Amino acid sequence: MSDWESSSLARVLPPASPRKLAKVPFVELADGRVQGVVSSGSDIGRVYVSSVEAGTFEFACSTNNNRPCGGARGSFCNHILALITEAVLQYGAERVARYLRVEPDELTAQAISSAMTSTRPSQGDRAAAAAVFSRFLRHLAYLELAPTTAPVPEMQWFPPTRTVV
Repeated sequence: MSDWESSSLARVLPPASPRKLAKVPFVELADGRVQGVVSSGSDIGRVYVSSVEAGTFEFACSTNNNRPCGGARGSFCNHILALITEAVLQYGAERVARYLRVEPDELTAQAISSAMTSTRPSQGDRAAAAAVFSRFLRHLAYLELAPTTAPVPEMQWFPPTRTVV
């Protein structure tokens, strides 16, 4: 067992490429899905919670108040395509393809999306949208905290790694 595997510290990987957060402010590989929050192209006050299931490629897209996406009828909507593109920027194409269990012709977001849509995936359950949106809001709450060197109570389970100067 390597040192980092037996350590109590979590290894944090930097993003594969820098990404802009305006269109897709939150993307994660979690719960067997690529999932996240995508901004609406037409209404600044609306966001969509989108996801693609690993292996089956079942997809779901709905607004944050659980109204179905009008573009996700029988195929991936633009929100899901943007989510996959940003996941590739954040995690790298190889990692996203491996996580989704898809074998594209080349390692690009477009090729990954095309390989999944060619299987004609079905529309999945939107039930996970609430949990994904809740995690997104929790991440936003950390951005509102004032800078401090004192421990943040809800993050005290992270061990200190160095002294702040």
